[in-house]
Amino acid sequence: MKNRYHLLLMLLWLAIGTGLRFVRLESLPPWTDECATIVFSLGNSFRPVPLNQLISSDVLLQPLQPIPTVGISAVIEHLLDESTHPPVYFVLAHFWMKLFSPPGELVSIWAARSLSAFFGVASIPAMFGFGYLTFRSKLVGQMAAAMMATSPYAVFLAREARHYTLVILLIIASLCCFIKAIQTIHRQQSLPIWVVLTWVAMNSLGVATHYFFTLTLCAEGFVLLWQIWVKANQTTFAYVRTNWWRIWIVIMGTLVGCLVWIPALKSIPGNDLTTWVASSNPHVRWLEPIGRLLLWTMSMLLLLPSAITNLPLAIVIVSGIVTLLFLLWSLPNLIYGLKIQKQSDSDLAIQILSGYLVGAIALCLAFTYGLGMDLTLAARFQFVCVSAIILLLGAALAGCWNQVKNFNQHRQKLRLLVNGKVAVSIIWLMAVLGGVTVVWNLGYLQNQRPDLLASLIQRVSPQKVLIATTHLHHGQTGRMMGLAWEYQNWPTQNLQFFLARQDSKTKDYTQAMQVFSEQLTKIPRPLDLWLVEFRTQVDLESQQCFPDARYGKSTGEYSYKLYHCTTQKSDTSQTNISS
Repeated sequence: MKNRYHLLLMLLWLAIGTGLRFVRLESLPPWTDECATIVFSLGNSFRPVPLNQLISSDVLLQPLQPIPTVGISAVIEHLLDESTHPPVYFVLAHFWMKLFSPPGELVSIWAARSLSAFFGVASIPAMFGFGYLTFRSKLVGQMAAAMMATSPYAVFLAREARHYTLVILLIIASLCCFIKAIQTIHRQQSLPIWVVLTWVAMNSLGVATHYFFTLTLCAEGFVLLWQIWVKANQTTFAYVRTNWWRIWIVIMGTLVGCLVWIPALKSIPGNDLTTWVASSNPHVRWLEPIGRLLLWTMSMLLLLPSAITNLPLAIVIVSGIVTLLFLLWSLPNLIYGLKIQKQSDSDLAIQILSGYLVGAIALCLAFTYGLGMDLTLAARFQFVCVSAIILLLGAALAGCWNQVKNFNQHRQKLRLLVNGKVAVSIIWLMAVLGGVTVVWNLGYLQNQRPDLLASLIQRVSPQKVLIATTHLHHGQTGRMMGLAWEYQNWPTQNLQFFLARQDSKTKDYTQAMQVFSEQLTKIPRPLDLWLVEFRTQVDLESQQCFPDARYGKSTGEYSYKLYHCTTQKSDTSQTNISS
């Protein structure tokens, strides 16, 4: 009967988690990194997109179309040549998208995102297994699965055509082997060889899916050595030594799995695709990374409507106040739940998970403050921590659910405003609300929103439009693809793009601006020119193009300026309208 009850609960979490990951999956156009996923997974390249010339949206979107003759070799070749990611996810996505995307048409955005959503759904039962293995409690497993199903952060990652949900699954598998290894050391047992081989395989696949998986390996290594050292000082070292050679196999096998990627890793430092992580100046704005890290961590449990890009400021402020009040109420409940778990022989599991999180966060801050590579700039980089945090949340909720009435009654009355089961229900429902917030694109967990800028351009410039940007690498091409995706039904003669290429030798845009000026004179007027993410100077007044001061800020994380180009000189006092 109990097994049937647990099965029904798991089906419920799967149903809820599937809904949060698949409902409105096509609501947004692809953003920059998703365009990269689609292009490389199809085995295509960004390089055929013409630079320094006027192109239509059809030409710009050409790499997003499947080609039947392209195979896996092209996927790996273009990915390693033009990107900084390993190929496992992209190879899987290649087969997946070809199942749902007919040749000669743009790839289905549902097909591109659904593979990630599928892996996200798979992480729900995986969390149950992780929780049961770690705490030997089906209740903890159910709580962890319920939180993974509704976690706003997990839902956010699962709704993108990226590789993060797959690497989270591999992290869960690696952590299971890691927990099992420490448990065998404490029980004075031998580590099964199948665990050794599984651990090596998961670690190797993890690094081949995302290079940041190495942060997981380092955090695991710190905790494992710490546990061995503690145990060796408490008892004889004999039984630790019997397991050491098997752990050594794991270390050597994982090193081999990592060393394969050394040639690719050497090209990452200084690569134009990764220089943005060094742009935040954390040594001066030293509080900002900590604030961002707290926000990303908090979103693994709670996310209320807070997107300043498309919500009134008043709603964002109210959400912030409610979030603060909820945290002040829920944190004592969660701490109380963990204390109860410690009373039920779960102290080792909590120590291991806490040590892993401390190690992972310390590595993140070391990269940020020590190396100047701010890993807090993007929420997605915290995928290393999400499974451990959600499992600790699950353990805390299980402790609240099974609260012991005789345990420190006075502190219980102070900390628990309601009984444990009601507290757990409220916390979980807030997580559900956070998941819904992500589904409707109302939270601060957002990337670029090309739909917001595209709708502004369509509203302000209904006639002939030229969108121009400066081009450094395929990231800028992807940004323009996101805009072009929203213009698929726009008359091609009314919309053109210009990607100004940076000179590889002089590192400037002088030649590109000469070509741009020549091309601009050939376009019939009147014309609205939108400079989007434009990183160089250009003389537009001589081209009879004058800025409109009502527009020229940022929308959907796109910076832009609007110019009206006319056939005759305009009175700049009229065109430069004050905002």
